[in-house]
Amino acid sequence: MSDSMRAFIEGMPKCELHVHLEGTLEPELKFALARRNDLSLPYASADEMRAAYEFDDLSSFLAVYYEGMGVLLKEVDFYDLAYAYFAKAHSQKVRYAEVFFDPQAHTSRGVAFEVVISGIRRAQNAAREAFGLKSALILCFLRDMSADSAMQTLEQALPWRDWIIGVGLDSDERDNPPVKFAGVFERARTEGFLRTIHCDVDQQDSLAHIWQTLDIGVDRIDHGVNCLEDSALVDEIKKRGLALTVCPISNRYVAADLKAKQIAKMLDLGLKVTVNSDDPAYFPGYMNENLIATQQAVNLSREQMLQLAINAIEGSWLSHDERAPYLADLKNYVAQ
Repeated sequence: MSDSMRAFIEGMPKCELHVHLEGTLEPELKFALARRNDLSLPYASADEMRAAYEFDDLSSFLAVYYEGMGVLLKEVDFYDLAYAYFAKAHSQKVRYAEVFFDPQAHTSRGVAFEVVISGIRRAQNAAREAFGLKSALILCFLRDMSADSAMQTLEQALPWRDWIIGVGLDSDERDNPPVKFAGVFERARTEGFLRTIHCDVDQQDSLAHIWQTLDIGVDRIDHGVNCLEDSALVDEIKKRGLALTVCPISNRYVAADLKAKQIAKMLDLGLKVTVNSDDPAYFPGYMNENLIATQQAVNLSREQMLQLAINAIEGSWLSHDERAPYLADLKNYVAQ
């Protein structure tokens, strides 16, 4: 990669559409929260903890991911978690982010929903004031829990509906197809939430799950790379104008491949593909690292990198008018 291309990517204004706040819990912060909450961790140092992050599939990652959440207990813990992400994102020129959180992973441990969302909301407001970084919150249901649990979580969220832009579906996809949650997503629709569903990479029944996602009715698809295996599916996604939030570095950990060639093909096909960081504390790399890795793998042009950034703005859940200043920032950046 040339120095000029690296500088172009690093300086480019960005929007991020696929990042799990719990997945931004860096080892150093995990240790700090453990000390504050008088908890012990099974590692001697942050470096030792990071060295233990070895994943070869989605399940092995999730085991470590959920174990690490045990340090998140108080409102201030969730504030510190979210604010640390926003500060890092700002340093990489992220101007707007739509971020996931997993309330069931906390309420199942006895942490109140209000504690979780209040800490995150306070961090959102602080980041907007400190950095000018705006954000929106997406509540994700855990697909390896029951549909009844998801419905209960949706009902818990209703008092804070003005703080939540939409709902998603994540966690272990094996034997947990989208259709399992069709009723929950229909209720979310009637309550006015936007909807997205994880269709993870190279999973069992990937294509069937993407089709189910379309049948349920979503406003975006998370991951979704396997759609390229079915031309009719590609056509339907294009027809609906759905964005796909692809996460290259996490792909390399759970599927042994960045899927950069697939990202390039998506661009060629006119799909609204975006690049995001997913769980950057565990799959090391925030926005810049993911964009740089993708560019290096398939030698994307400046125009293609710019299109990825445009896709993220146009694939966001901002209104048409709200998108305008972000598109203008990109136009001005390129004109420099």
